[in-house]
Amino acid sequence: MIFIKNSQKQIPINLKQVRKWGQIIMAELGYEDFDLNIWFCGARTIAQYNEQFRNKKEATDVLSFPFYPDLKAGERIQAIEPENKQLGDLIIAPIIIKRDAASHQVDPQERLKLIIVHGILHLIGYDHITDADYKIMHRQEVKLLKLL
Repeated sequence: MIFIKNSQKQIPINLKQVRKWGQIIMAELGYEDFDLNIWFCGARTIAQYNEQFRNKKEATDVLSFPFYPDLKAGERIQAIEPENKQLGDLIIAPIIIKRDAASHQVDPQERLKLIIVHGILHLIGYDHITDADYKIMHRQEVKLLKLL
């Protein structure tokens, strides 16, 4: 199940569409019976979390908090108990997505899709710290974006 909270009012968000994208992504990845939490918030709020958890004093577009933080890309989550069927939490700042979409000259909806895909991939162990990791994660992003 996908739980969504929208505490920001600056940017309209189609929550039904976001839920549908999340369901498609999770089904493709084989986690359709897992839970995902998404919180849309403002720039100040995400900046506070970014500083607290990443020591970066700036707003960002998405923060991912995996339920299984030691999972490596490509590993399957083995949840034994139903209450452990969690992917994790995404915190997303739509105002930052809108700004980044403008700077990349892309549609904000397309940028939001990418950010949701990107965030979910982080929840299941993908990262982009090295160039090799980036290539692996990017291939998954392209594959999933085609489904949306």
